[in-house]
Amino acid sequence: MSALKITTRDAAAGPVLEMSGALDYDTAPRLQALLATLTLRPGQRLVLDLGGVEFCDSSGITALIAAHHHARAARADVALAAVPPRVLRTLRIVGLDQIFALHPGGDSLSPSEDGAG
Repeated sequence: MSALKITTRDAAAGPVLEMSGALDYDTAPRLQALLATLTLRPGQRLVLDLGGVEFCDSSGITALIAAHHHARAARADVALAAVPPRVLRTLRIVGLDQIFALHPGGDSLSPSEDGAG
């Protein structure tokens, strides 16, 4: 597995974090540290593009939950995009597919695109 790479870009709806590599015990703190630096405004949508994530363990799950809490505290939405099947299976097992809006692609997603968040 490769080290986690996170690329941040701004989209019309809010920030997009594109990730690739392993989201695990060693790398999840990097995501959490980056989240702490993001300023979200009410109504924005934070998109976590997981298209390149090869592996996600419980520490990665914790980091995703931290992203959810960070967005909610700012009265913003959060969505997971391009979730690979292996990672999606893990999210379903722990019930996070019921918490996060899930989208097939990593394109910018408008907050009104769905009712979930």
